[in-house]
Amino acid sequence: MAYQLITVEYPRAGVAQITMNRPERRNALSIQMREELYQALQEERVNDDVRVVIFTGAGPCFSSGFDLSEFGKPERLDDLINSSAKFYRALWYYPKATIAAVDGPALAGGLDLLVFCDIRLCTEASVFGHPQVKFGGVPIYTPLRWIVGDTAARSLCLRGNYIDAQEALRIGLVGEVVPADGHLPRALEIAEEIMEAPPESLAFSKAYMQRSPDSSFDTSFYFEHDDSFRRRMEVIVRNRERS
Repeated sequence: MAYQLITVEYPRAGVAQITMNRPERRNALSIQMREELYQALQEERVNDDVRVVIFTGAGPCFSSGFDLSEFGKPERLDDLINSSAKFYRALWYYPKATIAAVDGPALAGGLDLLVFCDIRLCTEASVFGHPQVKFGGVPIYTPLRWIVGDTAARSLCLRGNYIDAQEALRIGLVGEVVPADGHLPRALEIAEEIMEAPPESLAFSKAYMQRSPDSSFDTSFYFEHDDSFRRRMEVIVRNRERS
């Protein structure tokens, strides 16, 4: 598919890099961009050659959040809601590993995109925040709380303040801070590490992670251990037979 507001590249075998490509608008997540991101995810979902998806932004900004110019158009309200719900749900339930490689601001909806990825890293130039609360926007709180805890999530969602890369690392919003321009090389290194595991194991692990926040210990242990033990052993046996 031909895209206008994103690019999809394959920097090495097994990896798709999706770049938000509106640098003149700080990679604002317009309705069209969210539709394109959703379509790209769907295409890579069924692409057996791709096992890891990396998200990044063109220019000096990861994403400034939603395109506010669309908020004054009541006739587009359904499009605003539906394109957002569709994309973020697809990302949260994505069966393949996802990495957010951040340089510059990741704000509002851009911060949500980061939160919904499996692995998150950034450069020293990165900043994070939910400033939309100050003009009537409502941040997505719960997945953020699962990652950084209640205290840090409430602070970000209620104050609308900004935190820098080191604070993001301290609270667990990102797992690594890398030097300038090091976010994409590091993301590719991590992708290589992920791809050392069999695809079936990664799919099982993603399914557990998506189910875990709503599960008790007994429920999660059943799915992650009892129910999957035979399947995991079958995967190991098949891989040994192939080798």
